[in-house]
Amino acid sequence: MKKCLGLFVSHGFVGVIGFTLGLYMLPILIAPPVLPMEQVRDMLGEPEFTGQFKRDLKDSDFLHWGEGTAHVSRTAIFLEGELAPGPDYKLYLSPQYLETEADFLRLKSSMVRVGDIKTFTNVIVPMSKDINPSGFNTIVVWCETFHQFITAAKYR
Repeated sequence: MKKCLGLFVSHGFVGVIGFTLGLYMLPILIAPPVLPMEQVRDMLGEPEFTGQFKRDLKDSDFLHWGEGTAHVSRTAIFLEGELAPGPDYKLYLSPQYLETEADFLRLKSSMVRVGDIKTFTNVIVPMSKDINPSGFNTIVVWCETFHQFITAAKYR
């Protein structure tokens, strides 16, 4: 009986670790290839605004972070740098700078969702023509599935 219980616990533990690693690795494995810089420049056009992503925000940690430069134009947002890999990332524009999950949830009704993030290096997200980036001042990356703040960059 002890041996069966030990096997059940050990195999269950390995199964949980495998499932957790699968959740983390799947977005990396299925991410589309990074676009060449020439194609990014064509999609982005001339950036109107620029901001910086930093790893040391209040709610960022070793699994949830972004680092690099954000370029905002009327047609797209380009995150030149890296994001921590994860599932179901969304890019939002916010009228206020924020650094925490609580701030995101408080301000979400005043934000606009720009689109999905599918890659984690040199990310480009096309922007709808009805979104005016000058009406906002911050880019926010949010994990919708786990309600997790990833990072933010103030661009105005």
